[in-house]
Amino acid sequence: MCNVQNPTQVELKARLETHLRQIVRERDPFLATEGHFYVQQYIQQELGQWGTVDVQTLKRRGQTLQNLTLRLPAIAVPTGKPRSPILMGAHYDAVPGSPGADDNATGVAVLLELARAFQQTPARYPIHLVAFDFEETLDAEKGSTAYAELLQGQPLRLMFSLEMLGYCDPTPGSQRYPAGLKRFYPDRGNFIGLIGNLTTIPDLMRLSRSIRQMGVPCEWLPAGQRGLILPSTRRSDHAPFWDRGYRAIMVTDTADLRNPHYHRSSDRLETLDLDFLTRICLGLAHGIRSL
Repeated sequence: MCNVQNPTQVELKARLETHLRQIVRERDPFLATEGHFYVQQYIQQELGQWGTVDVQTLKRRGQTLQNLTLRLPAIAVPTGKPRSPILMGAHYDAVPGSPGADDNATGVAVLLELARAFQQTPARYPIHLVAFDFEETLDAEKGSTAYAELLQGQPLRLMFSLEMLGYCDPTPGSQRYPAGLKRFYPDRGNFIGLIGNLTTIPDLMRLSRSIRQMGVPCEWLPAGQRGLILPSTRRSDHAPFWDRGYRAIMVTDTADLRNPHYHRSSDRLETLDLDFLTRICLGLAHGIRSL
């Protein structure tokens, strides 16, 4: 992986690291309430620089949780039908006992920088950015499930779940796969994965090209039957959107299929590849503008 070098990339890398230093801490919503509240407030403050942050309050197991949403307008067009928004989400909670650097401080850090990017230079579609609470739990209780239910079928152009984006290992044999996939994909864990339902295949192809242009290998997988054929493809906030018929894509470094620190106390900032993360952020911004 080439190091970032031009001034824009260097500045983005520094901002991503700043976000990570604020977010990487124990933040389970029940057993690390102080850390959870701190990160929640940090996200609201950062998104609030670019517009009004709407709060969806959830009651779960006696605790009050929050989804935080920033809505950014599309580039102005003189005439024509309003375009359906692109929704980008990342969960900010972590499992008990883990500071959650890759899972999922990386996704939140990229979400915050995409807010900056699309506020300064709007895309062709409105961009809705959501920090989801309570992902590390049962599907029926997830913050993203509550959010998808709240939409009540309102149209979306596309939904993205940013789920673990910062672990890279170029060592041969460092990448594992569910049964049946090994022969089709690389054995080195130095790529970012895009996993979408079948209706996203044109978007998967276009986005993978944009990410590769930023110097990051990218692989994509279409998951049929809402991911039920391969249940590991459902392990993030996109699954509630698949279940309701939305086009949705998980962006991921493949979690425990690569990262040995997954859900452990060792999931710390120093294990991440910030150049890899920076290029993924740039690739996503470029790719979304190309849609």
